[in-house]
Amino acid sequence: MGERITINLPEIVGGGYKQFWNCRKRYRVVKGGKASKKSSTAALWFIYHLMKYPGANLLVVRNVFNTHRDSTYSQLKWAVKRFQVDKYWRCIENPLEMQYTPNGNRILFRGFDDVDKLASTTVSSGYLCWVWIEEAFEIQSEADFDKLDLSAPRGNVPEPLFKQTTLTFNPWSEKSWLKKRFFDNPSDNVLAMTTNYLCNEWLDEVDRAAYEDMRINHPRKYAVAGLGEWGISEGLIYDRWRVEEFDPEKLPDQWKYKHLFGLDYGYTNDPTAFIAVAANPIDKLLYIYDEHYQKRMLNSDIAEMIKRKGYAKERIRSDSAEPKSNEDIRRMGISRLLPAEKGPDSVIHGISRLQEYQMIVHPRCKNTIAELSSYVWEQDKGDGVINRPVDADNHLMDALRYAMLDIKYFHPDPGINPKTGVPEQVKRHGVRSMSPGIRADDFRGGWGG
Repeated sequence: MGERITINLPEIVGGGYKQFWNCRKRYRVVKGGKASKKSSTAALWFIYHLMKYPGANLLVVRNVFNTHRDSTYSQLKWAVKRFQVDKYWRCIENPLEMQYTPNGNRILFRGFDDVDKLASTTVSSGYLCWVWIEEAFEIQSEADFDKLDLSAPRGNVPEPLFKQTTLTFNPWSEKSWLKKRFFDNPSDNVLAMTTNYLCNEWLDEVDRAAYEDMRINHPRKYAVAGLGEWGISEGLIYDRWRVEEFDPEKLPDQWKYKHLFGLDYGYTNDPTAFIAVAANPIDKLLYIYDEHYQKRMLNSDIAEMIKRKGYAKERIRSDSAEPKSNEDIRRMGISRLLPAEKGPDSVIHGISRLQEYQMIVHPRCKNTIAELSSYVWEQDKGDGVINRPVDADNHLMDALRYAMLDIKYFHPDPGINPKTGVPEQVKRHGVRSMSPGIRADDFRGGWGG
């Protein structure tokens, strides 16, 4: 290499992960809350050890391949910069790959969206001895994990190399197969860790104040997003949901979907919450693909956010308790902002409607995932469930209920052409004629797009 690299590990990596750093067990499994350094520490570990051990290669896996570029690939490039060894690393974007030039060690990126191809991954030199599965909670099937686990790392590797699979994730639900497999009864070849923001010495006072506010005012959310505890399942209001990558513009049978938008106001103590979903009332599927979640937003900030996201011309249902805010935002160009209709038991009725749907949540909607993980029914003094939701950590859940009000205008039987599978009323670029109950201005880009 021509020169010696000196690295001060404690200064670069920080604390809280000594056991993780020194572990040589077959599996390292780390669940943690937000800002717990789990992904950053994993990236630093891999860059350091790929430079240290000639012949070692790394396979990095996510549920969907095209999510790597803005997550693991960027995280590993960040780790290279933090070690100040940029000149020794070659970062390729097509195909996505990284290579440590002094010894030829490589980092390959793959997705679970092609499990069979993933299982056949090989390297031309050295050994594929390490695997990193980032956001492992997104992997719905334990069988898919087993396919990879039986094929990579593969074969015998000479010392001082060793085979190891690392899994990092946010523990959004205790129903995940990861809990039973690695945490409930871990074997001797598993290191199962839980980390949180308290070990992150690089958070500033603003960040820490946000977590302290969450601890005091939103304890259920704090338990999962803050402390990295498992999202509960008992008493959850919505339990038919999963996290999965998808393209909202390429859903199967697009004509079945209606795009819906909801807005719940907040300011000082509560965030303003905005949500975007695609609902299929025929097959009872709901895809949640965009969100906004922020405190101290003025009405002008909200209007600009909606415009920036490209939803200014959409019908948006908002909290009817804020008529002045609604009017202000309409005057700022969000002309189709309408108040949500409220009445006796409207919350329970809205929840009942949503419970009919299987929800698929895009991984980028982190706050929606956090609320779904902690939105529960109230309990009586005897720990029995009351038919009333706990009024906390529910801002996006309220926005979701508002958005779903517009689904009542969707007629579920538009008359399907048996040859094409498309409603008779639908032309190539929109709705030609509609059954009673369908309003033309309810549709984004035509029937359901």
